[in-house]
Amino acid sequence: MSAPPRVVSLVPSLTESVLSWGVVPVACTRFCEQPSLVTVGGTKDPDLKAIVGLEPDIVLFCEEENRRQDYDALVATGLRCHSVVIDSVADVVGALGSVAEALGVAFDPGSWSLADPVPPHGVKLFVPIWRRPWMSMSAGTYGASVLQWLGFTTLFADAPTRYPQVSWDEVVAAGPDWVVLPTEPYPFKQRHLDEWEGVAPARLVDGQDLFWWGTRTPAALQRLTTELAELLSAPC
Repeated sequence: MSAPPRVVSLVPSLTESVLSWGVVPVACTRFCEQPSLVTVGGTKDPDLKAIVGLEPDIVLFCEEENRRQDYDALVATGLRCHSVVIDSVADVVGALGSVAEALGVAFDPGSWSLADPVPPHGVKLFVPIWRRPWMSMSAGTYGASVLQWLGFTTLFADAPTRYPQVSWDEVVAAGPDWVVLPTEPYPFKQRHLDEWEGVAPARLVDGQDLFWWGTRTPAALQRLTTELAELLSAPC
């Protein structure tokens, strides 16, 4: 039996996913929330020298979360690197398949089961990903595609940038039915809900289920369906 691959994962979603396959990375980022694993910096500032010193068989990247210059620098040292692109829920199964193949892990796309997309039901959401300044997300991002998959319309979906900066007045003028505050990347908490009084009702949602893709995606969609059910039943 061959030894398991020595993997460095610079993507929290992939760290979680390969662990679910029984592959334990030799290192990951501090954002992967795996205290038992060695960390090599963050997604945007990995410790390249430390990564090279670990002599991994492969380093996992994601175009959205990591920098091309770090990928190129590690490739230049002779390390094998594998990067995926995730813009929507539909991209996840293909990305996992490519990672599984790169690691030599069995992954059956036929076993991948997602709930069918929900037809649009007309509920408009403002979903900030940051505060001071306010930032949201356009339609070409995974988080927006999750909410679209669940039938919601997200404000600023047609923005020319992936994560547009918006003003308070622009949000008010857009007239959201609900404001959904994810618990990451900005750590929105219960105290932030009152801020939106007079604009729209607000509620918290699990930021990892909204933004972390991978083997968690099917269950995350189910959990978010339950979490956001009140947005369809409660009066706006």
